[in-house]
Amino acid sequence: MGRQMAFDLPVRQARGREDFFVAGANALALAALDTPEHWPAGRMLLVGPEGAGKTHLAAIWAEDHKAEIIDARALTDAGAERLAALRAVVVEDAQHMGGDPAAEEAAFHLVNLIAAEGGLVLFTADCPPRDWHLRLPDLKSRLEATTAVHIAPPDDVLLGAVLGKLFSDRQLIVPPTLVSWLVPRMERSLGTARALVAALDARALAERKPITRTMAAEVLDTLR
Repeated sequence: MGRQMAFDLPVRQARGREDFFVAGANALALAALDTPEHWPAGRMLLVGPEGAGKTHLAAIWAEDHKAEIIDARALTDAGAERLAALRAVVVEDAQHMGGDPAAEEAAFHLVNLIAAEGGLVLFTADCPPRDWHLRLPDLKSRLEATTAVHIAPPDDVLLGAVLGKLFSDRQLIVPPTLVSWLVPRMERSLGTARALVAALDARALAERKPITRTMAAEVLDTLR
């Protein structure tokens, strides 16, 4: 059996705690985010490659703490005061603030205000602060001193669970053994998992055919 509908349905991005799969690759990160009372100066840095689950983890934390999520490139000095007043903020893709004077100044202002208010700020990034090319010395020193927790590359259990979730998000029905067949044959990356499921969805829709192992093998070849 293939798709439930013949037309393209919107992708439901399930980002709740119940949709998060805990495995060896991310268990330490989840534990660190669940204990913000232990964050030095109220700051934490979540580091991991693209597609590793940082956004999902940040969304869980933001929901738990009624925090606002903002892209680092959207930071402004005036906005920092408003965000600090919330006492809980997530700054995503923090590596992109490097070399942007306005964003760096705003981030420095935010860090100081959050500390003064006794609030919490969670930064997410794909690399540590030393690689962000920060130009503001005081911000650079503060962020390099921020405790960091890392998300490791996915293991088989996590990769399989994420594939299953991605198929479910797109309301796709696949053969029961397809996920276990895909896991050892694909690049060990959650970003690749997303690209693979999206490509299978598009192929099945275009050809009006169910997803099969043969189709999956052909799509894998194109992604390589």
